[in-house]
Amino acid sequence: MRALRTLVTAAASLLLLAGCASTDAAPGSSVAPPVSVGPELTGELTVFAAASLGSAFDDIATAFEQEHPSLEVVPIRYDGSSTLATQLLEGASADVFASADEKNMAKVTDAGLAGPAELFASNTLVIAVPNGNPGGIAELADLGGARVTVVLCAPEVPCGSASATLLGDAGVEVTPASLEQNVTAVLTKVEADEADAGLVYATDVVGADVESIVPAGAADVVNRYPIVALDDAPNPPAAAAFVAFVRGAAGQRILADRGFGAP
Repeated sequence: MRALRTLVTAAASLLLLAGCASTDAAPGSSVAPPVSVGPELTGELTVFAAASLGSAFDDIATAFEQEHPSLEVVPIRYDGSSTLATQLLEGASADVFASADEKNMAKVTDAGLAGPAELFASNTLVIAVPNGNPGGIAELADLGGARVTVVLCAPEVPCGSASATLLGDAGVEVTPASLEQNVTAVLTKVEADEADAGLVYATDVVGADVESIVPAGAADVVNRYPIVALDDAPNPPAAAAFVAFVRGAAGQRILADRGFGAP
């Protein structure tokens, strides 16, 4: 009996010591101290993002809100990166800016509206054609045909700058039927059969009602996407957390699922 009481007492002492160790670990102990949880994100988050990020950032916003249920991501403003940069320079209020190229991001950071931006994705161009390919497009050279209707992004838009580089490298001269202010507008005209072809990003044709052709040289013309929390962000904690989420494992997984490449 005495031996049994001794055993019970020893076991109780071990449990007590274990409990103390788990809540008040000594320095250098292998037991991790309690994790400190930061303040809950609340309020609203306003994001300006390049048009080509539409589907991916809608998914990212949903996932981000699920992690932070007290925060609302207001409908993201999608447009050409040059248009969004101009709006910010003219005083538009936002928490986060995600551009489809580094050139338009530099307009914002060089103006002192934000610190250094961080890359989070990359993209390349494809030729989008209507289903059935009525124009008989097979390669970039076909876009220079007199009987072919082609739509492109305007030169100041990232997809327009990339298109000019791609066509220039291939020695192809194109007279576009229209120059659009964002890549979504180019894709819309191709989907509506208003053009025989258009140059859009590889991510734009994922799930779109078009056919696509990967042109020679596309891998050499890469758009890299930067993101930044703006200095005058109305909700700085949420802005910083959103940027981290986009560049983190969850955000990168969503971007990859939508066809984006690594930064």
